[in-house]
Amino acid sequence: MASSLADWLETHKEALITAAVYELSSREVLRVHVEPPTRAFFDALIVVASGDSDEPLKSLLREWVSRRTRVVDEPTGILPVLGILKRVIWRVYQSQPPVETALAEAIRLDTMMGEAAEFAARLEAMALLEEISHSVVAAQVQPDLSAPDFISVVAHELKTPLTVIEGYASMLKMDLPETVHPRVALMLRGVEVGMLRLRELIQDMIDVSMIEMGLLNLELQPVWLRRLLDIAEAEVAEAVRQRHLTLKIQADTIPVKPTMADPERLLEALLKVLANAIKYTPDGGQITIKGRGLEGFVDITVEDTGIGIAPENLDRIFEKFSAIGDVTRHSSGKIKFKGGGPGLGLVIAKGILEAHGGTIWAESPGFSEETHPGSRFHILIPMREVISSEAATAAAAVETEVEKLPEPPSSAVVQDAGILVEAVVGQPAGSSLDERSETVEVAGESSDTPRAEIPAGAEQNQPPGSDGTAS
Repeated sequence: MASSLADWLETHKEALITAAVYELSSREVLRVHVEPPTRAFFDALIVVASGDSDEPLKSLLREWVSRRTRVVDEPTGILPVLGILKRVIWRVYQSQPPVETALAEAIRLDTMMGEAAEFAARLEAMALLEEISHSVVAAQVQPDLSAPDFISVVAHELKTPLTVIEGYASMLKMDLPETVHPRVALMLRGVEVGMLRLRELIQDMIDVSMIEMGLLNLELQPVWLRRLLDIAEAEVAEAVRQRHLTLKIQADTIPVKPTMADPERLLEALLKVLANAIKYTPDGGQITIKGRGLEGFVDITVEDTGIGIAPENLDRIFEKFSAIGDVTRHSSGKIKFKGGGPGLGLVIAKGILEAHGGTIWAESPGFSEETHPGSRFHILIPMREVISSEAATAAAAVETEVEKLPEPPSSAVVQDAGILVEAVVGQPAGSSLDERSETVEVAGESSDTPRAEIPAGAEQNQPPGSDGTAS
């Protein structure tokens, strides 16, 4: 039986290699790099099928795992590669199976590929654990390592096992279609929701670290606040529906003209404040958004009919990891009423707004779960003059002249070298092998937007004793 499977693999080896190479790389110029490791895999698989030894395949997988690379912050995994190879084998096997022992050989082939995937998963898990251990040890031996640095290290390392989990879930989704396994598909959707929530939490931790280290990057461009609020309303529509809330946006109070801001970051800040309002407003409540013009600024208020905020906590809610309430409620739900969290949302919102030269503060008559006094958040956004087309042309001309000056490079080029080249071979593709490139901005070269002074009149509705810049 073993020799029959080995003979079938040997007979169809070239067809399997060709099909696998095409699956693993869509570019002709990269296939020359993909073919050698693919051939080595099928040679090792034939040895296993012949019954001699599984050591050649295990040795190859060890080499692949040891040479796997990182693209920016995301590690490249071996499991997706094995998934593609398995899919190719089954496609060829179904079209040209052994005549007499097709079922038995299929079972054995599936067992071999499953054992290979399990072995690779163990290797990757051990490698990931070692990487995290090194990072933690490195953090411990550096006496001057600040809290933001440590949080950043931990958050980035958490991305690694999360990527492995996402890879497993993707493979299960491919192997267990919903039409055949509806119950499994339902559970996988639950896993996906959990992975998404975990990825959001990790990104929040990274954002907080960037804010505290002064590395938050802003891509300034014309932003129409009315449009931004429309997008925010669409983003929270499902949460508002589930909680039976009413969201009112008084669009006529929002400025028509645009301002210069980072639309993605500003939207993120608005969504963080809205999420807070949704979470602490009981079912059936109301959230109102309106604006008022100030000299050089717009003051957007998000007012809710929620449980309110105690006076002593009006500043504390903008501090890191300062979620108020019973800790046992934490992670009980992203939008569930009073379902706690890590306490990072308002911190991030404040950091984004201050990076723009604005600020945020809160007002509330007090806290009560019975009377629901509500709260009001003031979001102060600078209204900067949008640069004209003539000025933009002149600025571009100056920038062109500056670029001619000899300066050290300020960007790194990350090139897509194909799945197998990056994940297995571990060698970067040369510029001749890749037609696309993505410029990644080097950390630390962000331009800090100077913070504008809060105009007179922005402080009129602040709570007694507050300076309007909740810390």
